Amino acid sequence: MTNFFENESYSKLDFTSFQIQKGEYDHCTFLDCNFEGIHASNIQFVECEFINCNFSNTILTNTAFKEVAFKNCKLIGVKFHECDPFLLQISFKDCQLTFTSFYQLKIPKTNFVNCNLEYADFTETVLQDSVFKECNLKNAIFENTNLEKVDFRSSFNYKFSLEQNRVKNALFSKENVVGLLSQYKIIID
Repeated sequence: MTNFFENESYSKLDFTSFQIQKGEYDHCTFLDCNFEGIHASNIQFVECEFINCNFSNTILTNTAFKEVAFKNCKLIGVKFHECDPFLLQISFKDCQLTFTSFYQLKIPKTNFVNCNLEYADFTETVLQDSVFKECNLKNAIFENTNLEKVDFRSSFNYKFSLEQNRVKNALFSKENVVGLLSQYKIIID
């Protein structure tokens, strides 16, 4: 029998000291919790919210995130591509996502707001209709990525090939488009 937790609030729990219970967490809130480096595999989070949590280097094999919001969380080195892709829907606000991998995921309409995405891997990811609002994308990897209708207008430090990605109707600001042209070794004055 699977454990089921509904409308619960968890505050200041350190899951490095004791194991998180396997099961389904539905409409739950996690505040100031530490998941750093733990195995949080085969857990389902449905319509949950994580606020001020640390997920750095957490192993999330077959973990489901369905309509889950991360706010002010530290998610360094998280391999989201190992999560359960079925109905995967996540959003990020004020998060640290350095070295995070979204490799080959289908996450259209994902919101990244004021996030640090340095060295994040979006190789072969479907990001269609997503928004990167005020995000640092320095050294983020976009290769064979679907970026159609993605809004990059307020983000910065992105640099990727227009030929190796699908960018139809993507939105960019004049001020930050330089990274898209740098491979051509042209001078923009």
